[in-house]
Amino acid sequence: MSAMARIADLAEQIRGVSYDKEDASPTPKPGFLPILRAGNITDEGLVFDDLVFVPADCISEKQKIRKNDVIIAASSGSLDVVGKAARALQDFDGGFGAFCKVLRPGPDVDPSYFAHFFRTPEYRRRVSSLAAGVSINNLKNEHLDEIIIPLEPLPEQRRIAAILDKADELRAKRRAALKKLDELTQSIFLDMFGDPATNAKGFPIAHMGDVCDVRDGTHDSPKYISDGGYPLVTSKNVTGGVVDLTDVNYISEADYVQINKRSKVDRGDIILPMIGTIGSPVLVDHEPCYAIKNVALIKFLKTSPSAVFVRHLLSGHYFDYIVSRKNRGGTQKFVSLGDLRAFPLPLPSKGEQQEFARRVEAVEKARTISRTSEAELNALFASLQHRAFSGDLVSAGRGQLTV
Repeated sequence: MSAMARIADLAEQIRGVSYDKEDASPTPKPGFLPILRAGNITDEGLVFDDLVFVPADCISEKQKIRKNDVIIAASSGSLDVVGKAARALQDFDGGFGAFCKVLRPGPDVDPSYFAHFFRTPEYRRRVSSLAAGVSINNLKNEHLDEIIIPLEPLPEQRRIAAILDKADELRAKRRAALKKLDELTQSIFLDMFGDPATNAKGFPIAHMGDVCDVRDGTHDSPKYISDGGYPLVTSKNVTGGVVDLTDVNYISEADYVQINKRSKVDRGDIILPMIGTIGSPVLVDHEPCYAIKNVALIKFLKTSPSAVFVRHLLSGHYFDYIVSRKNRGGTQKFVSLGDLRAFPLPLPSKGEQQEFARRVEAVEKARTISRTSEAELNALFASLQHRAFSGDLVSAGRGQLTV
């Protein structure tokens, strides 16, 4: 049986940088250093865009991010955001905001093994239950310190980490292939319609709420259940153009029915995350059996534009361009229902939209094959994660398990 250790015995916990809002700059300035915030922490790792910059003397040497630090989102209005974690793969000449924490692993734990633990569904479920608050969700120092992690001898930790790293590398390659297909669709769109941000072809503009039925999911926080129930899809489950139920939470049938009275998802709808990783729309091509929260729902009428065409407008740089003009400067990205209803859609003729949909169909066939492979790799990774931190990879025989 694996030995167990408290996080506090393996890593140093470091508080985030506090600064006055008026002292921060959205662009680099002499004597300023960048700050990472919750929005920079993703399931694929740290992203270094949408930074803020603060006077360098606000950041102590200890608060500068070092290679192998694990940066954790510790406070948010959304439980989907609290607990998100990512490993720093190299030193970063900057710090992290006060709504984040850093765990700096010590010599008794392999950094990669340690970081993988904070990506497991079991960890996310635990921090969600610990951090839940009335209006703001907070992960306290003691919450992290008292979390228990299985601790194998260092050589075994490194072997397990190498297995997880290899599986994660395969997932990253599949995501890259899907990104290439997205770029192909973007090329087709620009060739037919030009850049929607400039609308050089002069297509008429309509607000999305005037030509589609635009709603959102529940604003309530139904109680999660562990036995049976229905999936509650939130922003974290809508990613990469698909609905990923790998790490979904479940709710009772009564809550499921109540939520779906106003926001039932049907085949042919578009759903879109509204908080955290906004955008990334999904055109629903399956019979859904889930409810939604923090997710927009776009339904199409007989007079609505093509769903394929609208999905593309919501998934490219045009969406980012429009939303960035309404950015409210919060600690995480957010798009409101009002913003989506007012979203301007340049509308080519129905015939042009249908021709675009026809061309995209061929790309979608290739994307479906890639997504199936990605889903299989995600399932493999989730299985390996569970086995890694429940002792099963050890019992399988050291050095004998490969991916």
